[in-house]
Amino acid sequence: MQKQVIEFAGEPVGIVVPDNNRLKFIAVKFHVHDLDEQRFDSAEDVRVAIRNLVRDRNVAALV
Repeated sequence: MQKQVIEFAGEPVGIVVPDNNRLKFIAVKFHVHDLDEQRFDSAEDVRVAIRNLVRDRNVAALV
């Protein structure tokens, strides 16, 4: 495993780096900072977490 850039909506939002057989997410954009330093099993799991975070914020903004 090596570091990998994670994009959301075509924009780089962070990277994942290997950490004890998992991937640690390092956020570089404020809107995904809540996920900073969390560990995931795969890069796809990070992308799903980002989609869920953004979706939940958008729903909350409508309420």
